[in-house]
Amino acid sequence: MSTTENLKAAFAGESQANRKYLAFAKKADQEGFPQIARLFRAAAEAETVHAHAHLRVLDGVKSTTENLEAAITGEGYESDVMYPQFIAEAEQEGNKRALGSFKDALAVEKVHFGLYTRALDTLKQGRDMDPAPLYVCNVCGNTIEGEVPDRCPVCNAVRERFFEVK
Repeated sequence: MSTTENLKAAFAGESQANRKYLAFAKKADQEGFPQIARLFRAAAEAETVHAHAHLRVLDGVKSTTENLEAAITGEGYESDVMYPQFIAEAEQEGNKRALGSFKDALAVEKVHFGLYTRALDTLKQGRDMDPAPLYVCNVCGNTIEGEVPDRCPVCNAVRERFFEVK
């Protein structure tokens, strides 16, 4: 492999480690091990530092316009190609847990695609999006701009399952 391919693999690995360690921290907290949870969170932050360093070396962060275009491309791929394929395979295998996870993710990737597209349109007009709170459902990841509904339109979770992103 080339150094570029190694950087891409390192970025992916560090990014996954960050998310995995945060999940491990949540579990350690639930089981009553706060210091182990803290260790997992610290390691997760370190993995983020590594991932960002690799991404910088790859010149992976560009202008906000280019970053939005990349995000739209990624969300479009996930919603048009990746998750439909994953859903078909999970259905074929009868894996209901994976099927639910994939269907929720597909629905939310479409939401992200729309939000990013609107952000890019606004940016092309030379301005930022209008200020509005953003909330994420901690069950399915649905992202809501503005008022949180009584029930999540993706997974039907109650309003209290949403948290505000600052």
